[in-house]
Amino acid sequence: MRNRSGAEIRQQLGHPVIDIDGHTVEFMPALAPELAKEGVRLDGPSMARRMPGTFGPPVDWYSMSADQRAAHRVGRPPWGGGPSVLAEDLATAYLPALLAERLDEFGIDVSVVYPSYGLLFPHFDDERERRGACRALNRFNAEWFGPYADRLVPVAEIPMHTPAEAIDELEHAASLGFRAVVMAGYVQRPVIDADDDPRLAQYAVWTDTYGLDSAYDYDPVWEKCRELRIAPSFHSAALGWQNRSTPSSYVYNHIGMLGESNHALAKSLFLGGVTRRFPDLNFGFLEGGVAWAASLLADIIGHWEKRNGPAMLALNAPDIDWDAVGSYFTKYAPEWADRAPRGRPLPEADAAMIDEFAACGVESVADIVERFVPRFFAGCEADDPMTATAFATNANAQGSKLNAMFGSDLSHWDVPVMADVLPEAYEMVEHELLDHDDLRDFLFVNPASFYTGVNPDFFAGTRVADAVASLGA
Repeated sequence: MRNRSGAEIRQQLGHPVIDIDGHTVEFMPALAPELAKEGVRLDGPSMARRMPGTFGPPVDWYSMSADQRAAHRVGRPPWGGGPSVLAEDLATAYLPALLAERLDEFGIDVSVVYPSYGLLFPHFDDERERRGACRALNRFNAEWFGPYADRLVPVAEIPMHTPAEAIDELEHAASLGFRAVVMAGYVQRPVIDADDDPRLAQYAVWTDTYGLDSAYDYDPVWEKCRELRIAPSFHSAALGWQNRSTPSSYVYNHIGMLGESNHALAKSLFLGGVTRRFPDLNFGFLEGGVAWAASLLADIIGHWEKRNGPAMLALNAPDIDWDAVGSYFTKYAPEWADRAPRGRPLPEADAAMIDEFAACGVESVADIVERFVPRFFAGCEADDPMTATAFATNANAQGSKLNAMFGSDLSHWDVPVMADVLPEAYEMVEHELLDHDDLRDFLFVNPASFYTGVNPDFFAGTRVADAVASLGA
């Protein structure tokens, strides 16, 4: 039992609490008619796949023998995905009216609410079912959450298989009144044409993350986000990727899966120059914590310092006395002396591509920090102590603080008791991992800044409108 309730902690904070990653669990009997209007069946092949990132034909892990699972490397999926301790919490996961009513009990002022099963829809292989399922869910949630707009902000699902598809669905979502979206965090594209080898094609795919070496130019999508005043957010898991397909352990497959997916996408957007070309657009990465972002920032800086364009050119033609190198071979390995290295110039084609940081326009560590820190926002769960890495100014480049945002993950298995979420976040202050200013940034300032960076009116009409407006005063 916590010492204080979420409501008691909220009362003493003196600032709002904005949850940027609550969840609803779709009540399928209610959603099914909307899906049917789009020709999508609950028992159809796309719904049967269950997880994005799963390779091979759709299968049901629970119906297979242990030998079959091992032979086909079918990753173990979750069992018991929602809250299972209290009946009221289980009902809250399904019912927006009850969730809105209970937010004061949780100490949360406004919650941005994501789907659960619906997070799979943008990853369906079939375009008709993919787009149809997303539109059905978006219509359903626009109506389902509409009466509670002062407390609950639902997100629209946006598939990303092509820029044209993403733009169409962004415009459709905006026409329904959505101001927050969740985009597919990657697209798995075939390496082998299904007509050449349909069996092997199911497994031979590569992961497109939109920035670096993408199959398409996604800049029109980011431009459309800017036009519609929508901050792109991503909540796609790496569950089912080749290194996350153990047949026996969902825990193994699950640990780090969201951070890994976020890491791949953010790295691609940065190195592909997206944050340079769209310096006023924020990108949100949900539920993977922020430690991956702190590590990525440090790794990018470390690689740039040693592998920037001028450094690589110098490495290609270093001022080395090759005769001296030969003399060492003569002394220590005379049998190889006649094959001692005499230089290592790159092929001409490689030399032309030697600066791998050209797209992001980086000329200094300050440039890296400027294109990374203000643009990337990371959603962190309440019980994740690694949130402290965002505020570790003694470790992060140039004393920077990363944009960690509070995401409750209400309605999922890792929140067995919903009322415990804010007390768990406050424990970081009690354990001296964060101070009260850091906590304010985590619970309020960063979540508000993520959305208002592109849409200053994002919170208009919500309970926190005045408090958010005061941040810009």
